[in-house]
Amino acid sequence: MIADKAYSSRGFRGYLRQRGIAHTIPEKDDQRKHRRNRGRRGGRPPGFDRETYRRRNTVERCFNRLKAFRGIATRYDKTATSYEAAVSLASLLLWARSL
Repeated sequence: MIADKAYSSRGFRGYLRQRGIAHTIPEKDDQRKHRRNRGRRGGRPPGFDRETYRRRNTVERCFNRLKAFRGIATRYDKTATSYEAAVSLASLLLWARSL
């Protein structure tokens, strides 16, 4: 799981660890400062892979392009099947424009 700083809480990281889910979440500045102020009792910093986190940007940009289609952004379709078809069609159109 790759998430932004909003999901950086100790409880959320513990939940992911408990379920065996690998995660890349940057640490908030105030959390880092608090951990350092505690000294040895603050524990070690959480693992963070900068290269993996940078690839998150590609997914975010894809979502933003899909949201440019009004029907997808507002979820006009009633059923999951028709919504999935609309997302597939929008993805195909985005791919065709990129050629």
